[in-house]
Amino acid sequence: MALILASASPRRRELLRQIGVSFDVRAADIDETPQPGESPADYVCRMAREKAAAVASGASGECAVLAADTTVVIDGDVLGKPRDALDGLAMLARLSGRTHEVMTAICLCRGEESSERLVVTRVTFATLDRDLCEAYLATGEPWDKAGAYGIQGLGAVLVDAIEGSYSNVVGLPLAETWRLLSEHRIPTGLGGSGE
Repeated sequence: MALILASASPRRRELLRQIGVSFDVRAADIDETPQPGESPADYVCRMAREKAAAVASGASGECAVLAADTTVVIDGDVLGKPRDALDGLAMLARLSGRTHEVMTAICLCRGEESSERLVVTRVTFATLDRDLCEAYLATGEPWDKAGAYGIQGLGAVLVDAIEGSYSNVVGLPLAETWRLLSEHRIPTGLGGSGE
């Protein structure tokens, strides 16, 4: 069973390779606008489902499609990718000295079947001053990342603690992804039977 990753994220590609998965990449092009009144958990699950479905609709029936969506949530609000420096600065100031949640939904489509998982990690930021926030934004690292930071890069210095899956914060919860692939008998570096 061939696997397609419905994501252009270099971090997700790297994480999948880390667990020995062979795959092709086809990024999904969908509208990522939240619906009115939609909870953050419902939003990321819907995004993962829609990405998987969009790519699966153009794929051979012999392929499985894995999609994921990650967002940062604080006070019930979804923080997407920063639009500009002021937006990034506002996000970092809001996260400073506080605990937020990183939610990733993963969805695997195989033929008419689909399975999904939602993983939540709690991340606590150090108290950040404006100079540090501006210096971090000037590196260019935050621009393509939800919440304006990347824990796997320079953004690691902003984080005091995490509770839960580290790889989830990077963009793909590996333990849950491995189990999902194994349940569907998709080979990984540890086999594909889940047994």
